[in-house]
Amino acid sequence: MSDIINHYVKQAAKGFISRREFIGRLGALGVAAASANSLLASAVRAEGPKKGGLIRAGLQGGASTDSLDPALSASSVTANVLTAFGDLLVEVSPQGEIVPRLAESVEASDDAKTWTFKIRKGVEFHNGKTLTPGDILKTMQRHSNEKAQSGALGIMRGIASMKVDGDYFSVSLDTPNADLPYLMADYHLVVQPDGGMAHPAAGIGSGPYTVEVNEAGTRYAFKKFANYWDEGRGHADEIEILVLNDDTARAAALQSGQVHFINRVSPKIAKLLGRAPGLRIETISGRGHYVFVMHTDTPPFANNDLRMALKLAVDRQEMVDKVLRGFGSVGNDMPINAAYPLFSGDIEQRSFDPDQARHYFQKSGHDGPIVLKVSDAAFPSAVDAAALYQQSAAKAGIPLEIQRVPSDGYWSEVWNKEPFCASYWAGRPVQDQMYSTAYKSDADWNDTRFKREDFDALLLQAKAELDPIKRTSLYHEMGLMVRDEGGAIIPMFNDFIDGVSEQIGGWEGDPGGGTMFDGALVKTWLL
Repeated sequence: MSDIINHYVKQAAKGFISRREFIGRLGALGVAAASANSLLASAVRAEGPKKGGLIRAGLQGGASTDSLDPALSASSVTANVLTAFGDLLVEVSPQGEIVPRLAESVEASDDAKTWTFKIRKGVEFHNGKTLTPGDILKTMQRHSNEKAQSGALGIMRGIASMKVDGDYFSVSLDTPNADLPYLMADYHLVVQPDGGMAHPAAGIGSGPYTVEVNEAGTRYAFKKFANYWDEGRGHADEIEILVLNDDTARAAALQSGQVHFINRVSPKIAKLLGRAPGLRIETISGRGHYVFVMHTDTPPFANNDLRMALKLAVDRQEMVDKVLRGFGSVGNDMPINAAYPLFSGDIEQRSFDPDQARHYFQKSGHDGPIVLKVSDAAFPSAVDAAALYQQSAAKAGIPLEIQRVPSDGYWSEVWNKEPFCASYWAGRPVQDQMYSTAYKSDADWNDTRFKREDFDALLLQAKAELDPIKRTSLYHEMGLMVRDEGGAIIPMFNDFIDGVSEQIGGWEGDPGGGTMFDGALVKTWLL
């Protein structure tokens, strides 16, 4: 029996039979699907990546206003683009561990206030310049400058000073922070020649691919960089991204073979698509959440009674059942869930309560409809989610008006500008990064305008606290504050659902985000 199983494993690893056929044959031999998948994954890794060819992805989340400037990246398309042409100091593995990249090693002082990164030698930028620690320093300085409008600005503000000493780049903090390496793994912090000071949108990095075509909102094409330093990435000769914001068009492109994988598969079609010949569905739970954001500094949402009414007017379980089709879990109006290492599981779960929602709505004194702007560009089936929200709000006597807006330009013209809209966060590896990026008072991406000195003080205290029990307690208090007084309505945490061709090998799910945390194009290969 074992000889037969091993034979099928080798056949599947070499691509001679499809994953579906492999699982079917092992199923007939009494091997569970989960075990079969595990055997195949191990065999594929042992077989090693194959080089060459063109891998093409169809991705949702791009717009004509997108830029190659890493600081301005705000969607899954641009995040995938950054991974193609750029490198980070460090990154976070699917297991939540820090992995050195342009930094060969990371060391901290005993008090966790000074962190030192030894910079890798022999790395070349696409323009022929050799990477130096000075490029690291200038990159971090640019993202620390408010004029850069970087999405990483919030996490850079805790840095007191930075310097270069020989082969080393070091960061000194105002207060200790055991999570500093995780902050340096923020996807915006792609290292550029001279920090990108003069030409931030040139698309020049030290990554596995060079940018050949840059048609924002439509198409990106890349070629393998001959002098790339890491043999473990960039297996295809060429990669390409087609921006396909429409769910149906994206699924059709995968089924027709136009692309090798797609992101954000609609839960409505996930199981059906997974049964199509030559395809599979890859899902993983993580920190991603779908959200309706209210600007807490803008009427009528400046009134916390109104915000509470709108939070209680969401039927979260119905939304998970009908929008996510079970590919996710209910949210609790805070961006942290059990996927985070210091999560407090004793915070009471908020549920749909039309009577209390009506009470708070009347208490707010607001009169007239409340306008929610939404597009499926925000998250898959966002329009359907808004329709369900409108229905549940009506049961509480709250007149919710849904305005559907164009997908193109949603992230530049609607999100972080309109006072009430649909949004999406993939989450971050640690609480400090999530809160520093989206809830700290001076964060550029504080899309709820949640500005509280007491919250900022707790965040600062949590950074400095090295005792995990005490730190968990601080995050518990912060979670309650965001949940009960913030502007985020978080009805659900989503599973990441990708559609993948059987021609793709090396796929490994990552709870950090879909398409292997935006790294599938550079980490997978053609079988």
